[in-house]
Amino acid sequence: MKRTHHCYELTAKDIEKEVTLMGWVDTRRDHGGVIFVDLRDREGITQIVFNPEFNKEIHAIAEDLRREYVIAIRGVVRKRLEGMTNPSLVTGEVEVFASQLEIITKAETPPIEIDDRKVAQDDVRMKYRYIDLRRPQMQKNLLIRHKAAHAAREYFNSHRFLEIETPLLVRATPEGARDYVVPSRVHPGSFYALPQSPQLYKQILMISGMDRYYQIARCLRDEDLRADRQPEHTQIDLEMSFCDEQEIMDLVEGMYKHIFKTVLNIDLKEKFAVFSFKEAMDRFGTDKPDIRFGLELTEVTSIVSKSDFGVFKDVASNGGIIKCVNPQKDLGRKEIDNLIAFCQEHGSKGMAWMRVTEKGLESNIAKYFNADVQKELLDATKAKPGSLLMFIADKPKKANDIISRLRVELAKRLDLIPANSYKFCWVVDFPLFEFDEDSQSWTPAHHMFSMPKKECLEFLEKDPSKVIANLFDVVLNGVELGSGSMRIHDPAIQERVMKVIGLSKEEAREKFGFLLDAYQFGAPMHGGMGLGFDRLVAMMLGYHDIREVIAFPKNKSAESPMDGSPSVIDNVQMKELHIKSDIVKKEK
Repeated sequence: MKRTHHCYELTAKDIEKEVTLMGWVDTRRDHGGVIFVDLRDREGITQIVFNPEFNKEIHAIAEDLRREYVIAIRGVVRKRLEGMTNPSLVTGEVEVFASQLEIITKAETPPIEIDDRKVAQDDVRMKYRYIDLRRPQMQKNLLIRHKAAHAAREYFNSHRFLEIETPLLVRATPEGARDYVVPSRVHPGSFYALPQSPQLYKQILMISGMDRYYQIARCLRDEDLRADRQPEHTQIDLEMSFCDEQEIMDLVEGMYKHIFKTVLNIDLKEKFAVFSFKEAMDRFGTDKPDIRFGLELTEVTSIVSKSDFGVFKDVASNGGIIKCVNPQKDLGRKEIDNLIAFCQEHGSKGMAWMRVTEKGLESNIAKYFNADVQKELLDATKAKPGSLLMFIADKPKKANDIISRLRVELAKRLDLIPANSYKFCWVVDFPLFEFDEDSQSWTPAHHMFSMPKKECLEFLEKDPSKVIANLFDVVLNGVELGSGSMRIHDPAIQERVMKVIGLSKEEAREKFGFLLDAYQFGAPMHGGMGLGFDRLVAMMLGYHDIREVIAFPKNKSAESPMDGSPSVIDNVQMKELHIKSDIVKKEK
């Protein structure tokens, strides 16, 4: 038999046609001798009828059908009886009376349900991923992923970009995370690295005159896992020559609008908001702000340091900050205690608070704030009676991190986040460097190939903390989707940046010699972005866990329970690769 239709296609217009369908037995029901089978393929479900009065021989074979048997049937499309239609199915008006049946393969009882209403535990889903992927929701997720990738390609192709593949076996270079490495058989003792991103190669493509490049690229990083992170992930990677940051941002904004319209039929009409890094930190406490709701933050360090409250005065005198959020409503003591515990779980020593009343501020610490300080606080926060002021005091980085989390938690508890809302924004003008207290050295805030702003070049050696770069991140609903920058195209500036982070000329040449060599032959100004594709698709579908939109993800231990990777290799392979293991093999 040769398939003529998929299991979502048949409607009333097909009545009396002879058709051939193939798929999996989703359910089997025996109603007084007449057997009904819901036949499922990737596209949907069609009801098949095995009626002994219509075909006795085929009915006898159908009595042996079980869930997940793979079958082919041929039959005639008939209209369902009055009252037996199923409006939830595209094919709900019709059924197929089977005249031929072929059992392609039999199946054991599946260890997990192929039912979106009965989702198994994560570890079991990972073990039997090939069954979990049969669920309609998972098939929908991968279909949306496919459509999003297609829309991205369609958009870039229409803007004169070339899709170019970059290598997967590359030289190990320091890019922030640990490399996955691959031993070379033909070069004993040498190793390839798997790319954390195509960064260096796409810059070389610009030096090569490719002008506009994109790739839906696989990136591999050996780092601790969480819901939005996997050892291998996919990003939409792009690079442009002879452009500035605004051109890149406009193009990427257009791409997201095209993807949402094409895949979800959602018009993102608003221009993406733009915040400087400083503004984002001041107003939201984070460089990836969720702007679907208000609850903006107020720094009150200069005000509360005039009070007699010792905790605030000590923090302020030691270089810390005090930030405040006003949820614009009062909360019960139990709710406040829960939020204090929430802040402590994220590293805070506590959370101070005061109620706003008609008479002023009230709480067990209000007595330390005289009338003038209270008035300044109310003026700065614009707090109204019947609301609450909540304070976090700590070193700037820690205080911002905790109060930004508190802001989002308040929005969730107070139901301030609108459903099915997508709010994009840009965060620009990041510092090029950040100081690492552990190593007492400067490190790149993003990466070392980002171009400093011209007016900041004079500070490279004198005061790296003042160097702002042409860096730009795109954020959706509080999640960073991608990061980009204008790249350094002058080798002299690149060497100066490398020197700030402690790379000597010799080390720079050893690690990045091929890039520095390429620069010697004329490089255009260029910039680009790496945009998280898994995160984008997950958010379009309402997930926080990117594993829901990846066909074969790893678990939280970076393992695949399905295929057993990572696994040991035998001694023959080890010998061929000229490597030895010093790990004692554990008995299982």
